[in-house]
Amino acid sequence: MPDTDESAVAQEVADLHSLAGAMAAESERFLECLTQVASGAHPDVSISLLLLAVADLTAAGARLGAVVDVLPPERFEPDDGEEPDADPLRLGLVNALDGLDEYREVPDPLVDNVSVTGSLSADLAEVALALRRGLQHHRAGNVIEALWWWQFSYLSNWGDRAAAALRALLSVLAHVRLDVPADVAADAQFDALHAEAD
Repeated sequence: MPDTDESAVAQEVADLHSLAGAMAAESERFLECLTQVASGAHPDVSISLLLLAVADLTAAGARLGAVVDVLPPERFEPDDGEEPDADPLRLGLVNALDGLDEYREVPDPLVDNVSVTGSLSADLAEVALALRRGLQHHRAGNVIEALWWWQFSYLSNWGDRAAAALRALLSVLAHVRLDVPADVAADAQFDALHAEAD
């Protein structure tokens, strides 16, 4: 019986390490995308790139929310380096998202009925900050601490910010693709009706 218990514990630890590895890889991809967009490298497709990156990240975050609470091995967070600075990234995103940065949201749809102003650049920088902190722990070899941090910060902060950013990005993309002047829509409808008659 003890062998079975040890085997189950070993499997649980292996599963957590696998989840942490996947989260680290997703965090790296997300941060790379944000850095590229903030640098102005892909202005024509920045919204599409951000939509894909945030959607992938929210899927990874959902896995963190779905598993049982991860318990860190130590009571206190290890010092794995200075807290990352998100301001340069945020300012780059402000420039890249000029004219599209602000949006309206309901902070908590279960208890709030008043909307507030949100900011894509602030949301994305906040998410990046939480992910970087987890990556610091992961790179230092504190894998379970990294996973605990990603899970805790997902549930308390970055999951909500990523979800709000995803909705705003989708809204921007929908408006860009679907909003057309009334005369253009009327001409297209007229052409379509006449094409059917022919």
